Amino acid sequence: MDIKAKIAELEAKIKGDPKLLENFGKEPIKTVEGLIGVDLPDDQLKPIVDGLKAKLAAGDLQNTVSGIAGKLKGLF
Repeated sequence: MDIKAKIAELEAKIKGDPKLLENFGKEPIKTVEGLIGVDLPDDQLKPIVDGLKAKLAAGDLQNTVSGIAGKLKGLF
């Protein structure tokens, strides 16, 4: 399994569905298992979950920085 490709695929699904995003926040491993359709041991899913958390957090940070930059730009 190509972990990077799987993370990108799951990220798109989670970002596109607010309910999935909420479920991922509460139970990330269970949500990922449901999305990939395979019951794997938690230690095998942990790298995918960690990668997804990092990608989702980076996206939130980027949106925040863009919003702040836009507001500052409007001041000048």
